[in-house]
Amino acid sequence: MPASSRPHAWGQAPPAVGAAAYRIVQEALTNAVRHAGPEPAVHVELDERQGALHLSVRDDGTGPASGRTPGFGLVGMRERARSVGGTLDAGPRTGGGCEVRAVLPLTTTGERAG
Repeated sequence: MPASSRPHAWGQAPPAVGAAAYRIVQEALTNAVRHAGPEPAVHVELDERQGALHLSVRDDGTGPASGRTPGFGLVGMRERARSVGGTLDAGPRTGGGCEVRAVLPLTTTGERAG
């Protein structure tokens, strides 16, 4: 079976995809600590489906203070996702809080792009 069509388990993700996922989750958790307010509940989900790693980090916090200049965290997360051929969306959740969602392909494309 060609390497590009071989199924991957999360533990066997291409190294570049695993590193991108780790850093995206790390930055999303940092953002929750900085911007979600006191003691937010934060949920991290990782799921492999349709040849991709789907990750979500969501909180029930208040979000960043109004008038605050945005940093480079979201830009960096998007760049990490793109570097392995993936996508990333982030923003407020209905009912409060924020969510970061990324889809990272578990193919050799991610290995070459890393």
